[in-house]
Amino acid sequence: MPTPPVLELAEVSLRLPSSAGPVDILRGVRMSVAASERVAVVGPSGSGKSSLIAVAAGLERPTGGQVRLLGQDLAALDEDGRARLRRGRVALVFQNFHLLPNMTAEENIAAPLEIAGRRGAEATARDWLGRVGLSARGAHYPHQLSGGEQQRVAIARALAVGPELLFADEPTGNLDTQTAAKVADLMLSLVAESGAALVLVTHDPALATRLDRRLAVQDGRLIPA
Repeated sequence: MPTPPVLELAEVSLRLPSSAGPVDILRGVRMSVAASERVAVVGPSGSGKSSLIAVAAGLERPTGGQVRLLGQDLAALDEDGRARLRRGRVALVFQNFHLLPNMTAEENIAAPLEIAGRRGAEATARDWLGRVGLSARGAHYPHQLSGGEQQRVAIARALAVGPELLFADEPTGNLDTQTAAKVADLMLSLVAESGAALVLVTHDPALATRLDRRLAVQDGRLIPA
């Protein structure tokens, strides 16, 4: 039997309020992502790319349509249920890193492992620090790290739990060109090694072409790019 998709969106819409009245962010979006597939989502700023990630990951409820994440209809789950579904199976990397400022690099990586009840969280965190080239920076806090180093920690934190699906929202957007290229190379290499599926939102067309498939957000809909 074929492996079911890790993500399916069927006629998904998202309408949000604004001072000028309701705004349709997503309109009848259809999307399917296979296990281990890497999909890029491109489009101009404000087109709804980040909203698509939020809806697909169960961080925001759509106005209409159906989202199936890892075979589960998200509409059937409350907030706690969606969090349990994501735990250890879905990971996210954001443009602004989202590291916990009061934790060291090693502790940031270990925290999701501990929450998921994994044994040897500290040893796993140290291993992943080595994989992203930061073995000597494990005791440093986020404010002591460069932007590129912080994003490496965020990538390690996301992949250390062994997710089936990784969402990455503009992961190189806050980095200079040279650092962005290195971080992108590292992330794509580690994702391929892990076998996780990847949904990558990016404004970088060169990065998008390195993935298996490219989609563009246009007028709230997804079209081949």
